[in-house]
This record gives sequence, structure tokens and C-alpha cells, in this order.
Amino acid sequence: IYADPGKRLELYFRPKDPYCHPVCANRFPTSTMLLRVRRRSKKKQQLDPEEPIQPEVQFEMEILGIVTTVYKFQGMSDFQYLAMHSGPDGKQTSMYDKVLMLKPEKEEFFNRDLPLYIPPPIFSRLDTPVDYFYRPDIQHREGYNNPQVSGENLIGLSRARRPHNAIFVNFDDEEVPTKPLDAAVQNWKKVCTNPVDKKVEEELRKLFEVRPVWSRNAVKANISVHPDKLKVLLPYLAYYMLTGPWRSLWVRFGYDPRKHPEAKIYQVLDFRIRCGMKYGYAATDMPVKAKRSTYNYSLPITVKKQGSHTVSVHDLKQGLGSAGTSGAKKPPSSRYKLKESIYIFREGALPPYRQMFYQLCDLNVESLQKIIHRNDGTESECTERDGWCLAKTSDDLRDSMSLMIKQIIRSTRPALFSNTTSSEDGKEQLAYESGEDEDDEEEEEEDFKASDGSENEMETEILDYV
Repeated sequence: IYADPGKRLELYFRPKDPYCHPVCANRFPTSTMLLRVRRRSKKKQQLDPEEPIQPEVQFEMEILGIVTTVYKFQGMSDFQYLAMHSGPDGKQTSMYDKVLMLKPEKEEFFNRDLPLYIPPPIFSRLDTPVDYFYRPDIQHREGYNNPQVSGENLIGLSRARRPHNAIFVNFDDEEVPTKPLDAAVQNWKKVCTNPVDKKVEEELRKLFEVRPVWSRNAVKANISVHPDKLKVLLPYLAYYMLTGPWRSLWVRFGYDPRKHPEAKIYQVLDFRIRCGMKYGYAATDMPVKAKRSTYNYSLPITVKKQGSHTVSVHDLKQGLGSAGTSGAKKPPSSRYKLKESIYIFREGALPPYRQMFYQLCDLNVESLQKIIHRNDGTESECTERDGWCLAKTSDDLRDSMSLMIKQIIRSTRPALFSNTTSSEDGKEQLAYESGEDEDDEEEEEEDFKASDGSENEMETEILDYV
């Protein structure tokens, strides 16, 4: 715990009980001294038998060192959940001897009928008192009646709707929008207040003229624009596809890729780096680290991170555009640009993340392009799964890309493949791995580092606009 400043020190009142919830101590810097105090007592000779003996006491003190860090238990103890069962008569029966295996047991131990016991993993998200600041009752005017409760407004949104005004289109929708919402136009006009913003708008228009379908990461790699301004600009020039072969992509207004067979090169490929023990390397051996992992979720025993600064329209007008603030190291032309590897796949290079969303035209490998263009000129139907490509084209692309990545890992870490044979290369079907059970992102072993601020999950992008 001391080696990781982000962790809190745990104290278990019942250390032998695995279901005991600890109390946590916070880490504080200090400048105090650690003393060693010895108390020595020496008995005096008794001259008078009636007089009580007063031993001679001496104290010796020695400074051992300086204490720079202390842990203070300032929070409340969490709820405790005992492994107990309530009988019909209300009598509590302990289940510890039935659910805890303290020694090797026979088969009868696992076949016994036991009451259901599922302890909750987390009771309280916080261990310090919090003032909720409840709002007072709203005083309505006379004659006001509360709206009727229905299924539509019974449960509201968990947060306020963000005013980006993007248009979402499903694969089954008959028509595509030809112009943005009026609110999206007004929103961009409100933010676009300097020549740099107008230049960024023209650059994005030219990108959509050259290529009618773009991913947000691809836009970030070609234009230097603040991410919060891009959230306002994209709904002004394009609509967002939710489902189908162009899901998670931005499409130019008025362009329907379902009606143009040549749009198959813009389809999206959900690619995840595969790994498995049968290939000789596990998730922890991969050079590419995961962005996040469910195993890193350890509330409330970790220190809460500082919340990000909320960007307002005023902030966007005052220097969060492409020009940015003064004193930055990068020039304005490339301050917010991402690396090309964030959206382009090249042979001999590892992807920056274990899960990537590539457009087919951004797979810069000749063998992959041959797979994509196998049915050029004979496209007959656009399906939701494969688009204008042949059936299982995505599977063939993933298999080829996985073999390329395995060759890269084999060349960089040959010791991992010392027990594998070359005859298995063409037959292996790697199991999907989505980033579980990895090391922390900070323990990078390769020189490659992805650009900061990149988001490559479609769910994350949808939440930005909903």
C-alpha cells in the first residue's frame, strides 16, 4: 500500500473472516520524528523496613529517523454481512463451516444442499458523511397540476442532456438527413467566434468532400481541433450511424452509403487483439496494454481522482479552440492532432489499443485489400452485418490481422513461442480478449505510446451526444 500513493490502507477487525469489510485510512504527508524510548528502573536498597521502596526510574530516548507519511482512519466503518442463515423459527445458524473450505475436502462437501448465500461486494461507495443539499419544494402558481406519471417519464435521465444536437440514424431507417438540426447550427455559430474556428470548419468540409464517411479518431488525426469544439462541429456537418456496417461513424449529410456500393471501403471493422495460453502468450505478456480493466475497479479503497474541468461555451470562446492557450509546447497546427496509428492499420506495426475500430479503407495492407475487393462490380445487396462485402469478410480480415500481430509479437518476444510449432500458424483460431486481467497501463514495456485523449469505443462517443 505504501508503494502506491493511490491506495488506502485497510484495517480488518476480523482478519480471519473473508467477508469482513475493512475500514480505510487516508494517506497524509508529515514531518515528524520516530523515537525509541527506554524506561529503566533500578531498585534501591531498603534501609527502613517500614518505608516503601521507591525504584529509581530513568528514561533514555533515541531518534531513529524522520516519518514522512502517516495514515489516518477518518472514515466510518462499513456495514458487515455475516455468513448466517435464518431458520423458520428465527434462529440464526452460522454457515462459515459450510461455505469456507479450510482444508482439502471430499466430494460430499461440494454436493451438500445449502441455503443461498451471496454477499454483496460493495455496501457503501463513500465512507465519509456527505451533505446532500436537498432542494426545497417548488412553489407552483395557482391552478398547476402535476403531470400524469407514465412509462415515459417514470424514470428520468441520470444527467442533463448535452446540447450537441447530433442526428442518429439506424441501418433500418428509410431516409438519411440532408441538413443539420437548427439547434446544431445555432450551437456552432455561438462557439465559432474566431478565424481559426472558421478555418477548422472549412478543413472538415474538405475532408467530407474527399471522403463522405469518417470516424471521429480519423478526423482528430487530420485536423487539430479541441475535442469539445469537435463535439459541436461534427453534428453541424454530418450525422451519426448507430447500427449496421457504418456504425460509430460520421456520414456527410445527404449521403446514404446503403445506396452506393463503392461505400463498402468506408465500413467499420471491430478488431480486437486476440490472445490465449494455447498460443504461448497470455494477456499479461502482450506488448499492447488495455485502456481500462474491470479488475482495476476497487472503490472505496482507492483515492478518488480529481474531476475534470467542465468546459463551458465561454471557455470555448476564450481559447480552447485550435489556437489553445499560450505557453503550450506543441504548435497550434498540431496541438490536438492524434497519431495516424489511431485509425490506420499497417503491416509490421502494433495497434495502440487492444480494441480498435478501423474503416476498411484504412487497412493499409495489400492482402487485406484483396479480401475487401473480392466482389468488386458484383455487389447485389447491402446487409446489416456485412454491408456491400461478401459474407464473413470481417471474419477473414480479423484472422489475417491476428496472424500479422502474432508474427510481430513472435519477433519481439521469441521466448514466448519456444514451445509452439510453425504448423499451427494457419490453423489457430485465437480466442477474443477484451482487456481483462492486464497489468496497469503505467507499466508500459514498449516505446510506443498512444496519443492522449483518444477514445476508441463507440459507446463512449454516443454518450457524448445523448
